[in-house]
Amino acid sequence: MQIKLSFLGAAQNVTGSQYLLETDNTKLLVDCGLYQERELNGRNWSPFFVPPQSLDAVLLTHAHLDHCGLLPRLARKDFNQSIYCTAATAEITRIMLLDAGKLQEEDAEFKSRRHKKEERKGPYPEIPLYTQEDAEAVFPLFSTVKYGEPVQIGEGVEASFHDAGHVLGSSIIRLKIEQNGEQRTILFSGDIGRWNKPMLHDPTLFDEADYVVVESTYGDRLLEPLEDTANEFAEIINATADKGGNIIIPSFALERSQEIMYYLNKFRLEGRIPRLPVFVDSPMAVSITEVFGNHPELFDGEMKKLLRQEKSPFDFPELKLVRTTEESKELNRLTGSNIIIAGSGMCTGGRIKHHLVNNITKEESTVLFVGYQASGTLGRYIVDGAKTVRILGQCYPVRARIAQVHGFSAHADRDELIKWLSSLAKPPRRVFITHGELDASQHLASLVRNSCGWETLIPHYRQQVWLD
Repeated sequence: MQIKLSFLGAAQNVTGSQYLLETDNTKLLVDCGLYQERELNGRNWSPFFVPPQSLDAVLLTHAHLDHCGLLPRLARKDFNQSIYCTAATAEITRIMLLDAGKLQEEDAEFKSRRHKKEERKGPYPEIPLYTQEDAEAVFPLFSTVKYGEPVQIGEGVEASFHDAGHVLGSSIIRLKIEQNGEQRTILFSGDIGRWNKPMLHDPTLFDEADYVVVESTYGDRLLEPLEDTANEFAEIINATADKGGNIIIPSFALERSQEIMYYLNKFRLEGRIPRLPVFVDSPMAVSITEVFGNHPELFDGEMKKLLRQEKSPFDFPELKLVRTTEESKELNRLTGSNIIIAGSGMCTGGRIKHHLVNNITKEESTVLFVGYQASGTLGRYIVDGAKTVRILGQCYPVRARIAQVHGFSAHADRDELIKWLSSLAKPPRRVFITHGELDASQHLASLVRNSCGWETLIPHYRQQVWLD
């Protein structure tokens, strides 16, 4: 049996998830993600590892851009086969890619004007990586699947998608490959969610696999219990409101924004925070929230109970969903304390940059990070304690309170990753540890070797491995 696995992204770094699997008769990608670390941005412009038209399929774990964000480039390079994913993932990916194409176009135009004014050139072309039109070319390629139902991808290759508990519609992908009378099973974890989270089910566990590709975003740390995180979150809101400041929350449009709405609704129902105006200033987050309403079958019991009681976290009196640019600009003229949730979660683009400009110099305001900040992103510079940051071409002193809570993360922590791996009844032939900064991946690899006795590998970028 000859199976080749190439690690084309998220290899000793967090973003850019992309794996090429080749058998005697089939060639497919698992994920096709965008690099979001600033120092790795050039890889987004690199030629694909293999000609896109040579691929038989793409299997998509979920709709975060670091897993789907290069699909428009793939389609533009003549890929016209099926992209398999769940229905919720397909709906959300359409929203994400259109927004990304729009931002790419706007950023290219903004950089072109700024560089012309400053009489300099940037390190990358002043053209968009892809456009909204490129994004639209992806949509006809989606082929949706249900959790647990096997799909024949190519000769001797069967895929099934299983709930990862990470974001709405997210999947762990199991591949069963048969060649010459032998069978191998490969698990691609995608991003593993946490247990006992509101809204979504727990991650699916598996009895066996020959090979496992597992993420390691938080492979070197334990996250706060959700209850502790919720208490800290409420304390930050109350302390900022007491000073009359704004709470600015950079948040991913997918899952994190909806989860923050869930907790704000919970706090107000319990009387734990004042009933402050809450603005979700992200057209993408607003559209994704509507997708949540399309898929109540994916919610856990706690969320279904709220909906039955008509206490939806997506529809309470203080909540305002902001779509237009004009509405967004009006937020700068508000008085009193307000909670503003805006994208992007790592401050790499979108409306959050404008809210940072208007609040990061104000001592009474708080910039509250509720998720992971990848190395090289603006968000990471801020949480690491930068005294001055460059935003939209200008430098600003950081005077606002900078806070970060980790327990809301949609990623499993170290012990939860081990819990997921330990469900395997017998040792896999090898565990490939990806999608993490190198220290986190090394820590998880050591833990897997020492506690489970399993063989591990932390692949480097574009490393190729034969699976026997």
